[in-house]
Amino acid sequence: MKILVLGGSYFLGKTFTRLAEGHHELYLLNRGNQPFEEEDIVEYVMDRHDVGAIAAIPEEYFDVIVDFCAYQKGDIETIIKNLKADFQQYIFVSTCDVYRRGTGKVMNEDGELEERYFGGQAGDYIAGKVLLEKELERCCREKNVAFTSIRPAFIYGPDNYAPRESVYFKWILTAGQILHPYDATGEFQMVFVLDVAKAILAACGNPKAYNRAYNLCNPESMTYEDFAILLENVMELSFEKVEISVGEVLEKGISLPFPLTKEESEWYNGSRVEELGIRYTPIEEGMAVTAQYYQS
Repeated sequence: MKILVLGGSYFLGKTFTRLAEGHHELYLLNRGNQPFEEEDIVEYVMDRHDVGAIAAIPEEYFDVIVDFCAYQKGDIETIIKNLKADFQQYIFVSTCDVYRRGTGKVMNEDGELEERYFGGQAGDYIAGKVLLEKELERCCREKNVAFTSIRPAFIYGPDNYAPRESVYFKWILTAGQILHPYDATGEFQMVFVLDVAKAILAACGNPKAYNRAYNLCNPESMTYEDFAILLENVMELSFEKVEISVGEVLEKGISLPFPLTKEESEWYNGSRVEELGIRYTPIEEGMAVTAQYYQS
């Protein structure tokens, strides 16, 4: 397949590109901050909002567009309306955060999307992704092409730039300790970056994935206590757990990556993606790979 990748040089996009490289014809559109510079990958260095540059892309056809970096209203429409090349399918990397919060339900792909605005950086992120979900369907139906929405939970893995598990590995490697909110009741679901990349590749050109959404998350929820035990199991180095209460975390404005309370927690059903042949990597196995990456 000829695949146009929007983004593709960081974390998930990079993992996908490496997975697809050598099997498909890859065209990367990004700002060139981390170029691949490989003969079998064509790179277009530009800003995705530069309509003139988008229109000047010489290719006449792509089988699939995979979009890793659409965050705000208009990002998808700008590509679809200005790209001269025809294409068959548009895959948008969204997030499980698009679902309505606080329902207490396990959300599947048919769940209601969040219409409220919560403010701040997180609120902007959620609102942008929700608007793009609607934009994706509208623009693709108008052009009569297929669309697929990929909705991961917390992605973890080597080279993660988001301050999640990487924060803990940094604490362990530099200070030999982690902060541990001992009374936290929050729960969260994670998914290995390679599983997400495999799911996206499995969706490319696959009629089963046309006009479908897929939650991506390991089925089991984790707590902060579970996570601390997981780190102890996968790290070669021992470390100290510095106990701290949720009250202290909030009072001191300490930023921790996962929900602290049950009320903040959300749960998702990620089983639909099995129809594409995807099986989730056990979290201890995926986290062991990630720990080895950081330790080396």
